Amino acid sequence: MKPLLSQRQFLKSLMSKLPVIKPKELIKILKNFGFVEHRQKGSHLILKRSDGQRAVIPIHQGRDIPTGTLRSILNDADIPVDELIKYL
Repeated sequence: MKPLLSQRQFLKSLMSKLPVIKPKELIKILKNFGFVEHRQKGSHLILKRSDGQRAVIPIHQGRDIPTGTLRSILNDADIPVDELIKYL
């Protein structure tokens, strides 16, 4: 009997899909993880945590954060996607 899903398809289905969120929502969530506003240069807000982790959030009026950018921000902040989804 042939398996329904290949191993790759199965692992891909386990990965959480990233939600589409606004910059202000992401900032609020990151603050829950211990980040504080460090500084801002133009449309980029830099948040910092006491352990030295840093996250740069692009703030553009009326635009959501692209999924690739969101994934990069989460990787920089050492936050799993599942944890982010819990705060939404």
